[in-house]
Amino acid sequence: MTIELRSLSQSSLQDYADCPYLFELRYLQHLDYPAVEAEPALENEKHQREGTYFHRLAQQYFLDVPVESISKLANSDNLERWWDHFQHSAEIAALHQMPLLKTETILSAPLPPFRLVAKYDLIASDGEKFFIYDWKTYRKRPQNSTLALRWQTRVYRALLAKAGDSLNGGKPIAPEQIEMIYWFADYPNDAVRFPYSADQCKRDWDALSALAVEIKSAASFPKTDNLSRCLFCAYRSHCNRGVRAGDALDAEIETEADESFDLNFEQIGEIEF
Repeated sequence: MTIELRSLSQSSLQDYADCPYLFELRYLQHLDYPAVEAEPALENEKHQREGTYFHRLAQQYFLDVPVESISKLANSDNLERWWDHFQHSAEIAALHQMPLLKTETILSAPLPPFRLVAKYDLIASDGEKFFIYDWKTYRKRPQNSTLALRWQTRVYRALLAKAGDSLNGGKPIAPEQIEMIYWFADYPNDAVRFPYSADQCKRDWDALSALAVEIKSAASFPKTDNLSRCLFCAYRSHCNRGVRAGDALDAEIETEADESFDLNFEQIGEIEF
């Protein structure tokens, strides 16, 4: 059964770019086909759970929960190491002094015939620039060029420029005021920063608009020709493309948790049709 899709996120757009058929199965049919995404399976699942939990620790930090209380919750080897890197990072400490800090903020804007939505780990501002921070718990650091091409990098910056006026006293945020930073919990001194420009914003929004129309009008959703992606896909046996999962170290950027949104658009930053 195909379900009407109302919104798009960076996760769903990335899935469509990687494999239109994956997009159809996951977001239109909502097919539950839980094959193992990466091996070793138990270790990979544990790492993903710990990554989710680390995001909660970071959120509590910026909500001014006492560090001593948060530290007690870092109760595994990975969490203890990530949390130690986090609380001893000069960059993180400097962030905490900024006048605007918004954690787990959802923004939305029209992307006809859908809405585009994104949840941000942290949006910070010093009064002049706006910094998008995204926490990553990858075991293997991706190349900067790979991250630059991901839809997350493009969507998060474009949407903040389009719908971030509620964070800026009602004034639009100029693309040149925006910078996105991926902060790696296992590589705390090797964050990657992506500044923005008006030209980039126009290109991104034009591409997003064209992609939304393409998805809405698609008569079919073909399988990817890049069979290496199938190693990390939960639907690979459904597609008769193998049963063995790929190695988790090579899979992390491919198997990040899906965003799911149960949205009340009146309660989030957005612009109207």
